[in-house]
Amino acid sequence: MNDGDAYRNPDLLWSRDTLLARLDDPSLRLIDVRPGERFAMGHIPGARHFDIYAVNCDDTDDAPLQSFTRMWAFLLARRGVSFDDTIVFCGEITGMTAARGLWFLEYLGHKNVHVLDGGFAGWEAAGLPVTRDATVASAVVFSFKADRDRLATYQDVLAAIDTDDTIVLDTRSRAEWTGEDRRSAHGGTVPGSVHLEWVNHLTEQGTMKPAAELRALFEGHGVTPDKRIIALCQTGYRSAHAYLALRLLGYPDVQNYLGSWNEWGNRDGMPIARPEG
Repeated sequence: MNDGDAYRNPDLLWSRDTLLARLDDPSLRLIDVRPGERFAMGHIPGARHFDIYAVNCDDTDDAPLQSFTRMWAFLLARRGVSFDDTIVFCGEITGMTAARGLWFLEYLGHKNVHVLDGGFAGWEAAGLPVTRDATVASAVVFSFKADRDRLATYQDVLAAIDTDDTIVLDTRSRAEWTGEDRRSAHGGTVPGSVHLEWVNHLTEQGTMKPAAELRALFEGHGVTPDKRIIALCQTGYRSAHAYLALRLLGYPDVQNYLGSWNEWGNRDGMPIARPEG
């Protein structure tokens, strides 16, 4: 097998078999990030519900960022998740919300966090155990030391414009990238950004594409491991999926722009490009 045919960090992505073998592990914390109504209809035994979608931060100045970080740690602790646990995020598929969970835990300095490849849909389709029983968790303390190298602020993105060593990767739809689909006060993208929509990371079955396909996809767009990569979208979810894909491939310097276009496009005076469609 060639090096390009395998993930460099394969343990970030757990298979159904891997999770099944660990379901009774007392240190396992399986976090289901789907909407509450989907969780109530059925979930993997032992899963704890935490719908993190829309738990956002659109101001990456230091004070609001620090407050947001502490809030995340508090919400995890209330669900009985501690820093020493093995954490697995489960979405409907290998989607952006589960990827956002993994990215944020890595930002909090956690070293043992994973995403279930194929998500609940793949688990259920394989005929594996499903329950409606709830897991009652006792609150704990989630201590952390944030790894600032995992996160980009608007100042980081500003400093990266027109530099040779950094690529700003826009993972939104093409219409959002060009500004035709405007979801903030200003439409468009960061000047010089590379566009690659996040859905291209996935197979038709909702699993992550094999390493060779992902590597060819990114390198074909000029996104290479010798560069620092800052990924953005609207609120930091789709860009977290790019973060996961690039981490799987072993890219050494990848950051997620937490505020993304919800911050950039609503701040007056920020440089904006509107590429031709």
